[in-house]
Amino acid sequence: MSDKRAFRWATTSTRRLVGTLVSAAAVVGVVTAVTLPWPTFAREPLSIAAVPAPAASVVACDGGLLSVGRDVAAAASFAVAAPQDVTSGVTPGAPAPQQQALQSEGAGEGPAVYTAPPQGRTRVDVAAAGAAIVADEDLAGFAASACRPPLLESWLVGGSGETGAADLVLLSNPGAVPATVQLTVFGAEGAQTPPGGTDVVVAAGAQRVVPLAGLVLGEASPVVRVSAVGAPVHASLQTSITRTLTPGGVDQVSAIGQPETSPTITGVAVTAAPGAEGASDAATVLRLLSPSADATASIRVVPVGRADAALEPEDVALVTGQPVEVALPGLAVGTYTVQIDADAPVVAAVWQTTGFGAGDDFAWYTPSPDVSVPSLFATTSGPPPVLSLVNTSEEPVSTVVSSADGSYIVELTVPAGGSTTARLSPRTVYSLDPGEGAVRAGVSLTGDGALAGLPVWPADAAAPEILVYP
Repeated sequence: MSDKRAFRWATTSTRRLVGTLVSAAAVVGVVTAVTLPWPTFAREPLSIAAVPAPAASVVACDGGLLSVGRDVAAAASFAVAAPQDVTSGVTPGAPAPQQQALQSEGAGEGPAVYTAPPQGRTRVDVAAAGAAIVADEDLAGFAASACRPPLLESWLVGGSGETGAADLVLLSNPGAVPATVQLTVFGAEGAQTPPGGTDVVVAAGAQRVVPLAGLVLGEASPVVRVSAVGAPVHASLQTSITRTLTPGGVDQVSAIGQPETSPTITGVAVTAAPGAEGASDAATVLRLLSPSADATASIRVVPVGRADAALEPEDVALVTGQPVEVALPGLAVGTYTVQIDADAPVVAAVWQTTGFGAGDDFAWYTPSPDVSVPSLFATTSGPPPVLSLVNTSEEPVSTVVSSADGSYIVELTVPAGGSTTARLSPRTVYSLDPGEGAVRAGVSLTGDGALAGLPVWPADAAAPEILVYP
């Protein structure tokens, strides 16, 4: 090999070797760059936390008891048979709530509305409840109900479209613009929207009355869904019955906010023993509806203050959109909680009567929502009220019940999965503070020929902080 060829070979080999080493180094560098974290620079966007100004608290009442057809010249007219006596109050230290009266269709001055404006940027809670008693030839009994915030959707469980019932759907609009309401009725044939329940216009500052029989004539166990657009409405149901020309009681049934899988109905008061004169084993009836799916509901009836069930637990099959009634017979005199566990959201209410003769009364008891924040509630005139507290959690809950004026305060520990009671005074505003836990609460009113129940609703939660990005 000549010197030139040897030199060329040597230089070429060197270049190849260097190229190979450079390629290998490049590969190692790329792999290392991919696998190892690169230095980064992150900057949080500028944001400002702001709490929205609280809105005024508004509750609307049901109003006085209405009679139908007392004017023979206007058989479909309404008249106030007994005015409603209302007790109201606000968060301690705040000014008294503003009061106005809605205009009731065909009955002049209607139910009261209470408004509590915020104090600066602090929300002011308001609570109110009313009662009325009547003893006329066509209407007799005692009714009590809590005043509630208006809702865009609510459910009415109770009443009947059969002969002897004179039930009325009450729609109140405390807002400043009209509301258009759709009434969907669930019965034996499922869900339907009858002509009388389509596009019902409720004027601003007014109450509209719709006879239930005009929606579901002959339906024994109706459930009504109330859907509003334009403005939320406060819906309730006045229900009464006449048996062979003898009035058998009256009640004002509060709306249910939404279906749930585990509704709890507390404070159901049984005042007559089974088999006693004027009583019946069918004096306690549970009405259930699963509006969106077939379901199975387990029913458990437990005396307040005890752990053992009063009746054998019962499973009930529910068909979508068809209400079911379940008799709860043989309950001794006392106060009970009806617990329901279903595999689909349901609405429910318990009907209870003092008897089936002249001078008797009945009540519909609706579910009590979870109260997890300090909340106000009011008791009405009438029989002495009793507060029932139920704890569905697995830990004890320490609660404080106090009157708004500070004259009454009691600390109650509700055991895990248990319940307890407290006696209260009529016509008083109270605060229920569940501490770190949550309870369900209901007020029962029982007297001679008088029966009523009011579930305690939680106060509206304060608006959370929102982040504003400039």
